[in-house]
Amino acid sequence: MSGLLALSILGACNNPAERNNENIDLGADTAKSEEVNATEAEDNTQQSYEKDGLKLYPAPASVSYPDASLEMKAPKDNALITANDVNFDFEVMNYELGVQTADATNKGLANSEKGQHIHLIIDNGPYSAHYEPDFTSKIENGHHVGLAFLSRSYHESVKNANSYKVFQFTTGKSEGSNAKTDLSKPLLFYSRPKGEYKGADTKKVLLDFFLINVDLKVGGYAVRATINGSAFELNTWQPYIIEGLPMGENTITLELIDAAGNLAESDFNSVTRKFTLTE
Repeated sequence: MSGLLALSILGACNNPAERNNENIDLGADTAKSEEVNATEAEDNTQQSYEKDGLKLYPAPASVSYPDASLEMKAPKDNALITANDVNFDFEVMNYELGVQTADATNKGLANSEKGQHIHLIIDNGPYSAHYEPDFTSKIENGHHVGLAFLSRSYHESVKNANSYKVFQFTTGKSEGSNAKTDLSKPLLFYSRPKGEYKGADTKKVLLDFFLINVDLKVGGYAVRATINGSAFELNTWQPYIIEGLPMGENTITLELIDAAGNLAESDFNSVTRKFTLTE
């Protein structure tokens, strides 16, 4: 990367109009507030790459929901739940579940026919999509960290200070039920790609992830995306588009790294996911 390009990207990352750092109070049960860096990909000139037949570039700006918010009524943070069927209950404000995002037909991305929804991620596993604010999920015994956030119909996360909740809870009567994860550390959660893509949906694939307590910038924290063995260093939190993926099974590893290229000190700093493209 040339010095001029590096300075250009650094200036864009530090532009207050394009970055919004907020402290979020998750309630009395959480000792420290969580910080989310909210960016809705306003500058689409940053970080475009071509390598090994792949193209990776910022997704075009999407319909913005700066006032959308997600509140969590159940389970309570740090809850001890003896059952494996866990009731999740959210309150969604200034955002409508079950409708198509206004620009969905113009995106050229895999899109849910059921509309906008909530992504629920448990222990950085594959998310489940929910189109109603209350639902029940079966969770195995043990201690768990959950992330829930609002999603557009084409599965792009809504990134603002109130669009998500991160929490922890324990299910079952197993030992170690008082164990807790330090949620004040930098956290990286994988969202997309996921599952199987068919036909036209294979041309452009959304790469999206969720960050908490960390700010990406040149010379600081970054997300290293390794796609089928080809590594890309991302210095801006925003959704990206991948083109040139081969048919069949593909693998992506996302890693949250520091300025020296080492994994961030966190329980959630690296995740690998496989997904499939078919004609």
